[in-house]
Amino acid sequence: MSTAPLSSRAELRCVVCGLVTESPAEDFRCGSCGNLLECTFPDWPASTEPATAAQLKQLWLSRRTSFDRLDQSGVWRFREMLPALPHPDRIITLREGNTPLWELPRCARASGMNDGQLFAKHQGMNPTGSFKDTGMTGAISVAAQGSEYTGRTTEVRWVACASTGNTSASMAAYAARGGMRSVVLIPEGKVSWGKLSQSLDYGAVTIQLRTDFDGCLRLLTQAVREYPIYLLNSVNPYRLEGQKTAAIELAEQLNWTPPDHLIVPGGNLGNSSALGKAFREMRQLGLISRLPKISVIQAAGANPLACAMRENNGSMLTPMTPDTLATAIRIGNPASWRKAVRVVHETGGVVEDVTESEIAIAKAEIGADGIGCEPASAVTLAGLKKLIASGFVQPSESVVLLLTGHLLKDPEYTIDFHRDALLPHASDGERAAMRRLERAPIQLDADLGILLRTLQEAES
Repeated sequence: MSTAPLSSRAELRCVVCGLVTESPAEDFRCGSCGNLLECTFPDWPASTEPATAAQLKQLWLSRRTSFDRLDQSGVWRFREMLPALPHPDRIITLREGNTPLWELPRCARASGMNDGQLFAKHQGMNPTGSFKDTGMTGAISVAAQGSEYTGRTTEVRWVACASTGNTSASMAAYAARGGMRSVVLIPEGKVSWGKLSQSLDYGAVTIQLRTDFDGCLRLLTQAVREYPIYLLNSVNPYRLEGQKTAAIELAEQLNWTPPDHLIVPGGNLGNSSALGKAFREMRQLGLISRLPKISVIQAAGANPLACAMRENNGSMLTPMTPDTLATAIRIGNPASWRKAVRVVHETGGVVEDVTESEIAIAKAEIGADGIGCEPASAVTLAGLKKLIASGFVQPSESVVLLLTGHLLKDPEYTIDFHRDALLPHASDGERAAMRRLERAPIQLDADLGILLRTLQEAES
């Protein structure tokens, strides 16, 4: 199978007006209407022969035993569905992707699901601990191709992002790996120290601004127009191309039978957009026969999409000032909201929001399954409970929760939860529910009798 069964020549098309551009603007906005761009593949047929789909599946499977550096990446292993790059030797990879799909038996019982029907696709098991790595290898590899491919009149001197933490960690690592200068803009006092430590260690110029994430992104968008900086936020369509491979990998792990439901955290909404695009393309290529229902869950304090869906079915989004301890999704003006609305409508999903106490409880329940995740990931389980209660999800249906970040991304949150210090203003009922899951350290004298009695008490 030395010949690829599918052309991956790509072009950039506006998601609203459909304008095709060969040289995108520095901020990756449509030159006609100002909306976002996405990659399309004009050479792909409206549908493919079953033999072609079978050939792709076999090709991707065979690469799992390859020693080639691109084959060992869970992103570039699926390169027939990614934009073709003129210099494959310049692709920057940390062997991202290849993340596990785990059953969640305790979470299934806690949410009312039938046994064997609830799973987690844990993107926190990527090299820097979050799903951002799958997108970053795609976008930063484009930046490494040179000005003839990026459309910039001069060579890129910096790669940059605005971030609540995960994007900065990922970009800094990939830039370091590729020998590039990187700069990250983060909101002061609103980023987990675990995430901030990563961008520092990977050598990025890290700048904390006295504003929120949306303010950081606005300033960076201005800067890229004035200086040779390559923007690596999720407005960059090549980021979403890399991120979409999580859906391809998930379909492969389920033997090309999509789950009934895929539940995704909602922050800047690039993730839900990318996953929906992947399932749409897989159906076009005959790799799957149907789409899963993709639902987006937001924190109640950072829920502009949920409000837009309730108020006007997603036709217009009103920015808000976000407030949630789930820092990865503390975004009030999500860039990819139109793409996410299209995915929700196209797949028959819904958008829901959950409270801080619901997030904290769900996070501890995921931890009790031996998995663990950052707070933003736990909105998926909290949202699932609401979707089961409303009847949208049936207990017998198959559900995959997308966990976006590793437990150690925000250790302060976890410690505060187990010390009963996370949500001091929670109601009595919320505190009672959380206390059942708290596992605070027990301080004892170094005495064998006391130790054994404590263990006996813990067994009761």
